[in-house]
Order: sequence, then C-alpha cells, then structure tokens
Amino acid sequence: MATFTSFPLPHLPSILAKPTPLFCRRLSLICFSSKTLIPDLSPLSSSFSTIALLNPWNSQGTHGKVAVKAASSVAFRHSTADAKAKPKPKKEKREIERSTVYTGKNVREGVAKSAPPKYSKAARRFYNEHIKAKSDEPDDGPQRLNKVLAAAGVASRRSSDELIFQGKVTVNGTVCTSPQTKVDISKDSIYVNGNRLPKRLPHKLYFAVNKPKGYICSCGEEPKSIISLFDEYLKGWHRKHQGIPKPRLYTVGRLDVATTGLIIVTNDGDFAQRLSHPSSQIPKEYIATINGVVNRRHLIAISEGTLIDGIKCVPDFVELLPTQGDASRPRLKIVVHEGRNHEVRELVKNAGLELSSLKRVRINRFRLPSDLGLGKFIQLKDSDMKLLEG
Repeated sequence: MATFTSFPLPHLPSILAKPTPLFCRRLSLICFSSKTLIPDLSPLSSSFSTIALLNPWNSQGTHGKVAVKAASSVAFRHSTADAKAKPKPKKEKREIERSTVYTGKNVREGVAKSAPPKYSKAARRFYNEHIKAKSDEPDDGPQRLNKVLAAAGVASRRSSDELIFQGKVTVNGTVCTSPQTKVDISKDSIYVNGNRLPKRLPHKLYFAVNKPKGYICSCGEEPKSIISLFDEYLKGWHRKHQGIPKPRLYTVGRLDVATTGLIIVTNDGDFAQRLSHPSSQIPKEYIATINGVVNRRHLIAISEGTLIDGIKCVPDFVELLPTQGDASRPRLKIVVHEGRNHEVRELVKNAGLELSSLKRVRINRFRLPSDLGLGKFIQLKDSDMKLLEG
C-alpha cells in the first residue's frame, strides 16, 4: 500500500503565511513511507479554522521570491489550452537535389520536392508514339523529291523518277518534273496522283532476318519475298503510328533463292548503299556444306580465288570446320568481302566440290542470333548497328 508523509495540520497556517523554499520543495514531492497515514480524529481547538485541500503551485512573487498558490495562474491555463488545440507542424520533406551530367560536369537541374506524377499506360503510350517519337526524329531539312517519295513509301527511287517525269507529282500546286527538286516535307504541300503526302516520314527501321530457303530478295508483292515476312508487322502500322505512312522496306544486298541465313532489311537507303557496296569492304561469313570429301588441295584451290565476270575474287579466309555430332558432311567456313553475285558458290565450284547448302551467319561483326528461327526477324538496337557498321 502506498503511504504518504504529511505535515501536522496545526502548524500549516503559520507555514503558509511565510513559506520557505525547503517547504515548497517538500510540498511538491510525493514520497513513500513505511508508516500508514491515519487521520487524526481528536477535536480541534477553537482557534483553528478548517483548512481546505490545497493543490499547490510554485510561482514567483512580486519581490522575486517563491510563492505557493492553491491553483495555477490564468495565463498558464490559457497557454496550455492553446498548445493542445494547435496542430503539430508537419516535418518538411527533405529536398533532393538532382544533377545531370553534361560534358563531364555536374549541372544542377532543379530540386524535386515530390515524386513525379504517375501516368496511365495509355498516356505513356500516346506520349511515346506521338510526342517523343516526333521529337527524336532528325530534322534533315530540304531533300530531293525522289528521295522523299521513296522514303514515304510511294515507290522505289527509280519508280518515283518515272512518276515525276510523267507529271503526276505536284509541289505547292505546281507540277514538278525534276526529281532533283529540293522539298521540305514539313512545309511543302506534295501530291502524288491526287493524294497528299503526309507531313511526317516514317522513322528509320533496321531488321535482321533469318532467310528461309526458297524466298527471294525482292521488294515486290511476290508471295515468297523477304518483305512478305513483314506482313503481320505492317498490318498494324497505322494503329500504332497514326499520321505516319507505312515504311517501304527492302533488303540490303541479296541472297539467292537457295541460300539461307542472315540478311538485313531496312528503309534507310543511304545505310543500305554503304553496307552493300563492294567498296565498303565489309566481310561476310558463310557456312558451306559439301557433298563428298574435302581435301587440302580443295582448300588451296578455294583460297587462290576465281574469276567472276572477268574480275579475280579471292576469299579472306577458308577453314574446314570440325564435324558436328551425327553430321557426316564436311562444312567449310568461307569469309569474303566483295559480295559479288554467287561469289561463294563459284569459289566452291571452281575447287571441284559439290555444294549441298549455303548459309550466311555473319556480316561485319554482327552475327546471326542462334535462337532466331527461319523466317523470323528482330529489330536491331544501337549496339547491333555499331557491329554492322564498325
């Protein structure tokens, strides 16, 4: 049981009349004692009046001395009530500084006081397809009219020349008969056979295709052309790229009907010209499967080269590959850089060997992905483009 220590009541009035600091400290403490507080039931003297229960408060008197009061001051009660009613101030979020690197120097871009807003999936897709894609497109400025028509997918550059010569193309209301006329598709009004050309051109596309046997490298509408493999991709073009015409795709270089493997498809004519022209000296690797036995003299004959259209063609590298599992036919790795028509086939034939199959597996430093099935394609990334052109 908790017990309390108390002062004798008869002496309390005299003490309250002149309180001492020691009394004030004792009066404000609650202590415990082994003795139980027992009320004194003896009769009080008539000289003492009944004293009410006090709730002492220490305060500073008028002369700077400590005084004891029965209740707290009015100002203290008001300040306590205001403190309870006043809401606690929220802690300010720590400002986070962001920096962007430009030419090796950190530049303060701004202060982010809150997280960026989250947009819906539809809003992000609309931004990527209509705003970001447009801002990423390079501004090439004025270009030749036949080049603009070819890039817009109207026809090939040669067929575009014919359309211009026939007077079927108008620029700003005037018939244009010169393919070399410089036009700006974003500013000029161009009509072909009465149909207006869109103000935006499709962005540059680059694909790697694993060509199946029996397909031809043609830009026409043949059922077994390389471009027919992109029918499903182009079918949903207008839904994903509103206001942009379908790209006109074509192959970079050629592979004959019986040859399989890597071929590049794009709508960038300048890139196709750089990659396929013999002056680029870009190496291309082929795997030739041979019927029969391959001897050392066959390898020497292939490495010495042969004449094709009156020009001596010599391969860069020839190697007999080790056999693979149950494959009984020998395989040759042949690397050439000129890329002349049927060059590898003529090299094998000139060496006295019979070719069973031919597959291209590498162009420059870009190799055909091993998991890419026949008739499938992938869109090339920036790193893949560096391997192709590097």
